[in-house]
Amino acid sequence: MPAPLWLARFNRRVTNRLLGPLAPWFPSLGMVIHVGRRTGRRYRTPVTLFPRPGGYVIALTYGRQADWVRNVLARGCLLQTRGRTWRVAPRLVHDARRRLVPLPVRPVLRLLNVADFLELTLEQPVGPTRRQERARCGSAEIG
Repeated sequence: MPAPLWLARFNRRVTNRLLGPLAPWFPSLGMVIHVGRRTGRRYRTPVTLFPRPGGYVIALTYGRQADWVRNVLARGCLLQTRGRTWRVAPRLVHDARRRLVPLPVRPVLRLLNVADFLELTLEQPVGPTRRQERARCGSAEIG
């Protein structure tokens, strides 16, 4: 059973606005940038990330029918994390044993009855890294 609708509304209005600016920089957080299926509007959704070889996993605590998940599956997305932006290949995974996430997280997800995950495989970086950008700006100032 996905998280209740009132919690989704609260997170969208309060938690996401507080965490939004921090999500692209913190190691366990990220920002999924996606485009609406109907509106064509660009959205930014803060998420908790679990690292996997070659990418990340997101536990779908609101279920696979959440609008942002459907947008990502229909149109793809970008992922911002640790100061970098990546083009990713999303894949919906059902894992009743919750092996995609670290052992300490599994009981919590079991209690919440979460068994659907979004696996994001990193494909290629988008734009320069922060270090490359600083080096470019620094050399432009000197030269």
